[in-house]
This record gives sequence, C-alpha cells and structure tokens, in this order.
Amino acid sequence: MESQRMCICCRQMKDKRELLRVVKNKEGEIFVDSTGKKNGRGAYVCKDIECLKKLKKNKVLNKAFKCNVQDEIYSKIEEASIGQN
Repeated sequence: MESQRMCICCRQMKDKRELLRVVKNKEGEIFVDSTGKKNGRGAYVCKDIECLKKLKKNKVLNKAFKCNVQDEIYSKIEEASIGQN
C-alpha cells in the first residue's frame, strides 16, 4: 500500500502519488517537487481544480509554510497540476 498524505485544502487522506507536493527548502525557495524526494518542508495538495482554487484564494500555503507565498508560486502550482493530470 502506498503511503497516505493529507491534502492541505480539503483535508482528505490520499495516496501520495495522487497529490502534488510543494516544498519550501532551507533557502526559503518554494517550488513544486515532481519527484517527491526534494529536501525541505513538504505540503501536499490535490490535483483537483477546486482544491487548487481554494489553495490560492485562501492562501493556504502561507499558513503551511508560515511565510508570505507569492502569487506566481500559486500559478506555477496550477500549471504543474494541469501538466500532471
């Protein structure tokens, strides 16, 4: 069985592979981790369009990473999720 992770938007537990991993590394860079193995604090979000809208609207990553996340990061996450669907 694949390990389970919780989506930071809808709070549902899903297989790790079904979710998009966003990482904040020690340098403070925030990016989409397509490999799932990059170092840093990870947050998982569904690839579902509703979760992505909620992520951006409610600035959920700001809370998860305890910092101000630029809008361009949210846009990159949306692009990455479309590319993986």
